[in-house]
Parts: sequence; structure tokens; C-alpha cells
Amino acid sequence: MLVPSTGLRAVDTVVAGILHDVVDDTCERLFSIEAEFGDDVARLVAGVSRLSYINQLLRRHRRINVNQSTLSHEEANNLRVMLLGMVDDPRVVLIKLADRLHNMRTIYALPLAKAQAVAQETLLVWCSLASRLGLWALKAELEDLCFAVLQPQIFRKLRADLASMWSPSNKGTCPRRISAKGSWSSMQGNDSVHEVEAPMHDEDITSIKDLLEAVVPFDILLDRRKRVNFLNNLGKSSEMEPKPKVVQDAGIALASLVVCEEALERELFISISYVPGMEVTLSSRLKSLYSIYSKMKRKDVGINKIYDARALRVVVGDKNGTLHGPAVQCCYSLLNIVHRLWTPIDGEFDDYIVNPKPSGYQSLHTAVQGPDASPLEVQIRTQRMHEYAEHGLAAHWLYKETGNDLPSISVLDESEIEESSYLPEDLDDQNSMDYESFQRYSSLKVGHPVLRVEGSNLLAAVIIKVDKEARELLVAVSFGLAASEAVADRRSSFQIKRWEAYARLYKKVSDEWWCEPGHGDWCTCLEKYTLCRDGIYHKQDQFERLLPTFIQVIDLTDQEESEYWTVMSAVFEGKPVESVESRPNLDYVASNSIEASINRKVRLLRTMLQWEEKLRSESSFGRQDGGAKSRNNADSVVLGEVVIICWPHGDIMRLRTGSTAADAARRAGLEGKLVLVNGLLVLPSTELKDGDVVEVRS
Repeated sequence: MLVPSTGLRAVDTVVAGILHDVVDDTCERLFSIEAEFGDDVARLVAGVSRLSYINQLLRRHRRINVNQSTLSHEEANNLRVMLLGMVDDPRVVLIKLADRLHNMRTIYALPLAKAQAVAQETLLVWCSLASRLGLWALKAELEDLCFAVLQPQIFRKLRADLASMWSPSNKGTCPRRISAKGSWSSMQGNDSVHEVEAPMHDEDITSIKDLLEAVVPFDILLDRRKRVNFLNNLGKSSEMEPKPKVVQDAGIALASLVVCEEALERELFISISYVPGMEVTLSSRLKSLYSIYSKMKRKDVGINKIYDARALRVVVGDKNGTLHGPAVQCCYSLLNIVHRLWTPIDGEFDDYIVNPKPSGYQSLHTAVQGPDASPLEVQIRTQRMHEYAEHGLAAHWLYKETGNDLPSISVLDESEIEESSYLPEDLDDQNSMDYESFQRYSSLKVGHPVLRVEGSNLLAAVIIKVDKEARELLVAVSFGLAASEAVADRRSSFQIKRWEAYARLYKKVSDEWWCEPGHGDWCTCLEKYTLCRDGIYHKQDQFERLLPTFIQVIDLTDQEESEYWTVMSAVFEGKPVESVESRPNLDYVASNSIEASINRKVRLLRTMLQWEEKLRSESSFGRQDGGAKSRNNADSVVLGEVVIICWPHGDIMRLRTGSTAADAARRAGLEGKLVLVNGLLVLPSTELKDGDVVEVRS
């Protein structure tokens, strides 16, 4: 399920997966694997062996020197950093993750203490690596398998609570709007819930296999046909022999997701006339119980306030970006369809298309009451936005037949990865939503740009008046300024023309002295908007009734705000806008520049090398006292090497110890060319050291 169905790289990955333990556990050597299966398979097997070796040494180091079998968060982070630095091909981590997933599915066979230690290491290290590869479904399964081992009673209770919420018998029994604030503390009971390392009691051991069975395999979550077959088989087996309640509860959760998906699919099919020519793809997912537990604990809320426990994602095709503007319009049209089908939950609509996250992530997020009157999240985005959300993660490279480079996943920190994932944040409660809305909008001033949204129509608009501490706005809308293309390229580096359009609209209203709702001409109109309890400014008609039309305030960065008001001044003073210097977003460019990426990789590599040096010493110590498994097979891990970084692409190159600048040029296919080491021109005979940044001038 993790590789394409065809292609040489996919085949080699599967073969290496089958052979991943051969070098470590048998008398076979790498050269025999290379002779039989080729260079690519041998490199993958060697890479997996290296990861296993490092992991085992660190475990032993903790037992002997630290006298503990559990990982601290600092140790886990160090291990993640080092493991990433040891890998040149993401498929190595992929194979190791598949191996660890299989181990966790059968962990009930291990003694309790060892099972808990493996589960904790998996949770802190390997789940993080899975997220860095963009393998969200696999990560979710790993998290729940670990959660079942570490917190069996809470796992069972959460599964039961969700089944109770999502049971078909609940349809239509809940109030129309969800507003009550819950607390996670009510679920604690006698469980120890303050740390995931809480001990598992003896009475839980007999049911651990049942708990693991209640974790739905990730490939079933990814494949609709498999989901249906899984539910059918679960029903048949329950008729012959009753399944444990926790397993039945898992089936109820999965069935509720299928019901939601089918309901939205029917509605989209009926409403497809609203989006002619647009290909719409629908998918779904269940949030891992561990993620739900973590969010309840972090926000101190009850499970009914976790609005993204189940979610649907709608992706609108844009024909490789050629129809991106119409696709954006389609996203808002689909949002309207979703809100007609299910009741929106107050304060739970986030427009990351108009206002992208710092990472560049764009999507519409809304939470609604699903067919069983329980929360359901729906995400809507274009194909280009969807691909951008995954860009930079190694999963993007798993399907390529050419190139073997690991992308610079080290440049992403955990917060950015979560923003790219399918696990969005929600707001705490209605009171905090009101306060946050007030804080956000209290600084609004006349002239600020906004976007008017009515169905699939997106129009440029500007604030004319701010009343009642920003709870009411008077907005000038230009019916001649369609904004879908501008929204699609929200983070474009050069936006002077866009700011000019807003400025000229504001100047037009000022020159005409329009100041009341309804004032305007054939292409411009002033409209009144009120901040409602859902955190959105809705339009009011002449009878002060709220309408579905709403505006989105455009959040400006410091640089954008400076540019915007400079353009505004130029327009009002009659100066040419061309005189305003347009600069790219420096923060965005710097965070994505080659230099920043390489510098992060240098730090990563040098940290890894320091750890590896310690591990070499530890390995020698282990062989002397005979306490560790002897590693006489030199093919499994090659330690006699120097590791350098190639400028400007940041590729990691491994050479034999003692290699020179000339050797690096030869390896790069540029023999005889000038070589710079750490920015300085060097002689070809210059010996390279670990962590050197090498550039070969062609």
C-alpha cells in the first residue's frame, strides 16, 4: 500500500523490504544481495541495517549508562535527527516503518515491560518520522497501536465514547447547534492519564490482543472498497462468534465515516451542475485515538468538542493549474453545498485560502453536524493546493522513477508538518472564539482589503467604516473585480497591481462621498456586515436580516501591510504606482532559500556525526564486555567513511575516509573541475572532513 503498483523503484523497495533483516540475522553478506538483486536493493538493505544498528546501540546505551528503558523527549528528538541524517533514500525509512508497523500489530506476543518500551519508542520516534514522510494514515495506526499498549483503559473508553456518539441510533437526537463546553477530566476515572507511560495493569494483559484488533489498519482507511469489505467481514464474523465490544466499537466508527462519505457524495452528484467541468475527488479519514486524547488533554475539553475526530476532504481538479481560478470559485461553491447539507458549528470555519498558514498551506476547513448530529470536519481545496500541502515531504518522491535524493525534510519542523497534515486545529469554545475574534478584528481600520464571498463568486472589497468596536463594518464591493485568480496566488511575491486595485476602489468611494449602505453605481455598492457568533462577518439586508453572503478579512504580513499603505498613499497623491518598489516576501523567501536549507542540513549532519562518534565508542565498549550482539559483518554498517554536503542542492555524499576534493569531483561526474570546500577554493589533494560543504564548479 505504500508504493506504486508498477515501476522498478517500487519493485526494488518491495524486494528490499522482504530482505531487510537478511544481513543482520543470517550469514548472507551485502555483496551477495547486490549480485543477486542489484545495487539499488543492496543499498536499501544496507540503509535499513544501519538504522537498526543505531537504534539497538541507543537502547543498550540507555540500559547501561542511563539505567532506564524509556526515552525522554530530548533523547527521542536526538534519535530522530540522527536517523534522518543517516538516510539518503526515503525508501529506507519507509521499509523500517513497515517493519515497525508489523512489530506493533503483533506486540501482544512480547512480555509486558518490553512491549511498553517498544511502544513508547515507536510513539516518540517512528511516528514522527512517518509524519515527516507524509505517511499520515500509517502514522495514525502506529499511534493507536502504541496507545492501546500504553493506555488500554483510556483507549477502550475513547473507542466506546465515539461509538456512542456516532451510532446510527443517535440520528437527529442532538440539538441543532453544539455549544456546551465539555471537559476531558470526566473521563479519567481510575486511569492514570497524566503521562502516556502509565503502567498497564495485569487485568489488561488478556485483552491487549483485542485492543490491537480494534485499531483499524491504515490501508483499510485509505481504500473505500477495503472499508466496505472489512465491515462486511466484521458483521459476518460477529454473527458466528461475538466480537469484543471494543472491536465492535471500531466497526461503528468506520461505518459512520462511510455514511458521511456517501451522503456528501450523493449531494455533490446532485449539485454537480453548480461546478460544470470540474473533477471533484472525495476522501475521508478517522483521527487516531491518540491524537484525540492529546487534543482533549491539551485543550481541556470533552470528546464532543473534538470536531475533527472524523473528516472528509474534497479536492477540486484544476487541470494542472490551468484552471486554478475557477477551481477556487468551485471550492467556495462546494462550501455552500456542504453548509446546506449539514448545519455548520459556530466558530469552526477557517479560510486558509484567503489567509494561508505560514507554511503556505491553503484550504477551506469547516466543522458541521453530520448525519448523526455529531461533529464532522470537511476540508475543501484545489488540486494544486493539495499537492502543495504534500510538497517537500518524502512521500512526493516515492513514486518517481528517476532520482534517489532524500528531500530536505530536515527544514520542516514539527509545527509545519502538522500544518501540512490532515489534522487541523480547532477553536477552544464559544467564549474564547468571541474573544479571539474581537482581538483579531479590533485593529481593523478604514481602507483595509477584504474579500466578499457569495456562493462561488469572489469579489474584491475594501472597508469604508468601522462601527461598534469592529462588530459592524461598512464595505465597498467592486462587482468588476473578480478575485478568484488573486486568491489562488495569495502568497505571490509581487502584488503591487493587486493593492492598486483596492486603493483605487477606496479612492473612488471617497471621491464620490458614498457613506451609507446602498450607495454606489452600476459596478460598486456599499454593504453592511455584522460580526456573528460563528466568527464571520455576514451581510445584512435593509431589514437587518443576516444573509449567507460574508466577507473574509485579508490578513497582511508586516511587509504586505507596508506595501499596501504605500500604494494607497501613491494613489491618493496621484503618484505613479510603478514608483513603489515591490519586494518579495523576505520571510517566506528566506525560510525556503537554498542557503537556509543547506545550513539546516549542515547542522543536522554534524549533530548526527557527533552521535555516531559516541555510538562507535559505545560499540567498542559493547564488544569488549561481550554484552552486545557482535557485529563482525563489516558489510552491514560502513563506519570508515566521510560524509559531506554537496552545494547547491544539499545532497549528502558518502566517501571513503581519506577521500579528497578530487574524489568528490570525480563522484559528481566533474573530474578535473575546480572544487570549493566551505566556500574556499582548495587543491585537488585536499582531504575532506565530515560535514564539509563541497561545491564543484562546472
